[in-house]
Amino acid sequence: MAEEKIEFMVEGGKAVPNAQISQKLGPMKINIAEVMKKINDKTNDMKGMQVPVKLFVDAKTKEFRIEVGTPPVSELIKKEISLEKGSGTPNIEKKGNMAIEQIIKIAKLKQASMFTNNLKSAIKSVVGSAASMGVLVEGKMPKEVNSELMGGDYDTIIGSGKFEISEQKKLDLNKQLEEVNKELKKEIERLKAQEEAEKAAVVAPVAEAVPGAEAKVEGAEAKPGEAAGAKVEAKPGAEAKGKEATTAKGAPAKPEFKKK
Repeated sequence: MAEEKIEFMVEGGKAVPNAQISQKLGPMKINIAEVMKKINDKTNDMKGMQVPVKLFVDAKTKEFRIEVGTPPVSELIKKEISLEKGSGTPNIEKKGNMAIEQIIKIAKLKQASMFTNNLKSAIKSVVGSAASMGVLVEGKMPKEVNSELMGGDYDTIIGSGKFEISEQKKLDLNKQLEEVNKELKKEIERLKAQEEAEKAAVVAPVAEAVPGAEAKVEGAEAKPGEAAGAKVEAKPGAEAKGKEATTAKGAPAKPEFKKK
């Protein structure tokens, strides 16, 4: 009978049987506790990371074997810089800053599963994953890092095979991260102020150009007999509209009758 393959993810060193495992191994009468123990022994040095596991089981002989894969790039990045989770807005908030040595170390570990024999291509892929999580590399954006990579700037580091970094460099990386986030915050505030100014510039002319608004104001000030300086239309032989008509001499105007 062929082996049955079961694939699942476990937390390094802390694998526990889930529904999938129990449903598969229970009917086969496989010792689940023993399987979990062996998985934990194999993943103990990957604590805190999600690790892919392949379990091959022979139901007839009750024998099993375990293959442990490498954690996803995102998990390796978080582990490398002690990051709980990536940024929800990676374009405006940076959550971490990695040394190129750390990126190369992850690329070498994951290269085989990336189906590429070109280490630089693997490094570029890891840089891209870091960027999507809001993680800088040497305080720089991915485009700049990849340009330097292809230009040979990191060839000496790649060739050295030494990818651990000093405590001082870790401090320098943290300082770079703080400076980049400060600049991003300033830029966001500038863009917000610019947007508000543009909105105000659009609203103001519209308010000033409301049809009839000016006319209504003038009309309110020009009611007959109420406002000083109101415009009153004069009629022939009369001094003012709305008052008893008078002659030029001030006497009341008498009606004129034409003789027949």
